[in-house]
Amino acid sequence: MAKGYSQQIQERIGAAAEGTVFVGPDFADIADAETIRRNLNRLAQAGILRRILRGVFEKPEYSEMLKECVAADPEKVAKALARNYHWTIAPCGNAALNLLGLSTQVPAVWSYISDGPYKTYRWNNTTLLFKHRTNKEITGLSRITILVIQALKTLGRENVTSKTIRILKSRPSKDDKTAMLQEAAESTDWVYDTIRLIAGEV
Repeated sequence: MAKGYSQQIQERIGAAAEGTVFVGPDFADIADAETIRRNLNRLAQAGILRRILRGVFEKPEYSEMLKECVAADPEKVAKALARNYHWTIAPCGNAALNLLGLSTQVPAVWSYISDGPYKTYRWNNTTLLFKHRTNKEITGLSRITILVIQALKTLGRENVTSKTIRILKSRPSKDDKTAMLQEAAESTDWVYDTIRLIAGEV
């Protein structure tokens, strides 16, 4: 006998790592939207999931050191929202700097460029801000290319140092660097010249 919808949904969550963030479309191959919604809410009430935002749930990650569940990862929540609404997103501002290791400061606001609408989401002490951009700034570009471009724009030309280049050189793979050179060709001259340095072209 085939497994019931509820069992399949719970098994998928059980197999996922702690800290995984889920939205309804993650289970679209199992059941219809209403059945998924009911099951996710039921699992949240049972303490198996933690509700972060409406329709966004996390499998809590417990810290033995802190003796409590750690806060949800804003980057994972942002990606989950993008999956839910079929947006293409990429970190920008201080979020881009943090994710690339250019800043150790945890952003007060995690900002993303998106081909979706302007949106702000808040939970606990975390804010996610999605800024609408035209598709040409996002579509067709790999995540690492967008991330590096946004980080460079955030820093500004005058603040890009040899240390910045060194850190950014260590992040992408050889294939990533090849893609960056192709994808960033239409960027501002100084941004593209910096990407050439990162890729080891000059």
